[in-house]
Amino acid sequence: MYSTDFFMPRIDRLASVYLSHPLARVMRSISGPRVPILMYHSVSDSLFGKSHPYYQINCSPPVFARQMRWLRQNGYRTMNLTQMWTAMETGQDVSKTVVITFDDGYRDFYTEAFEALRQCGFSATIFLATDRIQNTPVRIDGVDYLTWSEVAELHKAGIQFGSHTVSHPDLRSLSPEQIEYELGCSKETIEQKLGVPVESFSYPFAFPEEDKTFTQFLVGILENLGFENGVSTIIGRAGKHDNRYYLPRLPVNSWDDAALLRAKLEGGYDWLHWPQWLYKYAHHNMSLMQRASLTGSGSWK
Repeated sequence: MYSTDFFMPRIDRLASVYLSHPLARVMRSISGPRVPILMYHSVSDSLFGKSHPYYQINCSPPVFARQMRWLRQNGYRTMNLTQMWTAMETGQDVSKTVVITFDDGYRDFYTEAFEALRQCGFSATIFLATDRIQNTPVRIDGVDYLTWSEVAELHKAGIQFGSHTVSHPDLRSLSPEQIEYELGCSKETIEQKLGVPVESFSYPFAFPEEDKTFTQFLVGILENLGFENGVSTIIGRAGKHDNRYYLPRLPVNSWDDAALLRAKLEGGYDWLHWPQWLYKYAHHNMSLMQRASLTGSGSWK
């Protein structure tokens, strides 16, 4: 089904498929209902991110189509984030439910991904960095982005759109006023173009869950702007006890064979949140100490 390169040594795959996944299946009655939110970016053969498969953010069109058919053949259905959150809060059955998301707004969703989704009866949510969406395709770093006419066409076909800021900045480098502009203007632009409320937000770059001061501040802005939910790069499946503005997701790319995809959907990849968090926590504390030594203050902004 996939290239023989899949058999290269890869700790996250080996641990997820052969250790964590069997344990997660045994423990699933204890962990409570959780929904996998799949995180895609580009559906193309372009190589995004670092060379290691863990970091790549592209999924080739044939692999993406196979992944969608696998989901369909195994009885999965799709919901958007608001539907998923409501279902979990009201105790509805969310087994065999998956949320499919795409960050950035690459044009290859329109040319490569949408037909595979449509054939399987699936929908998805695309998070747009609105400065990159224009009336003609914008090309950045050799990659084209959706146009507003394509966004409108996809919206009519059932695809949902959310905010991914205006210019895709590192939000922690901005002032509070700049952050509010990035979130609010992006939301307002999409709403004006499509004539529907924008409920969902996707955080650009690695999510700083270790920085409690910043994340609490950001929740306040999201609430004030009228967002209902959001997603992050925190690894794992979403549960009703998670922060609804920073829901965890599962990254998917061309390296996800059937065994790894199944492991991710059924909880076998959730363990990676802990090393992810420890790395961020250590890096955050080191940054605070460096900042304090230079400025005499360790607080954000």
